[in-house]
Amino acid sequence: MHLKKLDLYDFKNYEEAHFAFDNKVNCFLGKNGVGKTNILDAIYYLGFTKSALNGVDAQNVRHGKNQFIVKGQFNQGNQGAEVICSYAIGSKKFIREDGNDTKRLSDHIGRYPIVLVAPNDIELVWGGSELRRKFFDSLIAQLDKNYLEHLITYTNQLKQRNSLLRLSAERGLDHDLLDTYDQRIIHSGNYIHQKRAEFIDSFLPLFKEHYAFLSGDAEEVVDIQYKSDCTGQDFGAILKKSLRKDLIIQRTSVGIHRDDFVFTLGGFELKRIGSQGQQKSFLIGLKLAEFQSIENIKKVKPLLLLDDIFDKLDDERIHKLVMLVVDGTFGQLFITDARPDRSKALLKEANVEAELFHINGGKLVEV
Repeated sequence: MHLKKLDLYDFKNYEEAHFAFDNKVNCFLGKNGVGKTNILDAIYYLGFTKSALNGVDAQNVRHGKNQFIVKGQFNQGNQGAEVICSYAIGSKKFIREDGNDTKRLSDHIGRYPIVLVAPNDIELVWGGSELRRKFFDSLIAQLDKNYLEHLITYTNQLKQRNSLLRLSAERGLDHDLLDTYDQRIIHSGNYIHQKRAEFIDSFLPLFKEHYAFLSGDAEEVVDIQYKSDCTGQDFGAILKKSLRKDLIIQRTSVGIHRDDFVFTLGGFELKRIGSQGQQKSFLIGLKLAEFQSIENIKKVKPLLLLDDIFDKLDDERIHKLVMLVVDGTFGQLFITDARPDRSKALLKEANVEAELFHINGGKLVEV
């Protein structure tokens, strides 16, 4: 898969910008705060119909304007496609592919797979379980349409169930309505639990291989442990058993919305005992395994977006990544860097041909 063109209109700090990409490696260079990351986020929008950085669409409209448009021209094999993502304040966002509006945004997810590596990925290690669920949900959703549908259903029904639990304190519990919510939650929850467990089984070998490559130590024992209320238990039974507690706390206390993916090193939690280098190798290993999982299943190399990661990695890990670029592991790459000389030197040393885009103040400038 190849992104040939990218056009931005009133997106974040860009009034209007046009990019043409001929090479596999594309670098956006410029000082911090000039809009390099916003370009990657625009590409992310074309794949996921949302920002990777700000979930409020209105805040991605250029200041003083009421609408943004992001347009991309993709090539997949011998076929081309134009994708437009547009949002107007006070209106619905829409995705248009080759002139046809996508009826449901969820239908678009996975058509143009993307892997983003960004500085805030460290929160996957340091943060709560919600971030790790979001990471794996986003990955699995690109590979399995049914998974995304069940995830949407589960989330919606869980909100309804929690609302009913809160209202029960004033009006009493409507058991028939609760049963309706529970049936849907159980059905979708069981599907999600099964797919998460199956996916981790296939993902782990890929991850461990990439971690060993990055760390240079195949002896370190790394693992991802999938923890769920539903493992080895009947979801319907534990949901029913928890009802009394749920009525007291006015929310659903068991279910796959409480799942976690625990990152471990040598049998202990990574965030507690892992060095900075080990944590960085773990994170990049996750992303490389994400890339390979998508390629293995969809038979296409996803776009790889690397946001300012050269500042976050030591020379050895940067060298390992560049080796993968040279070996042709990746498809099309988009890289941001605040130190142009560093990127130029790295690419020159590796004999990698790249297109350099110099950004300043939300504009593409000549150097």
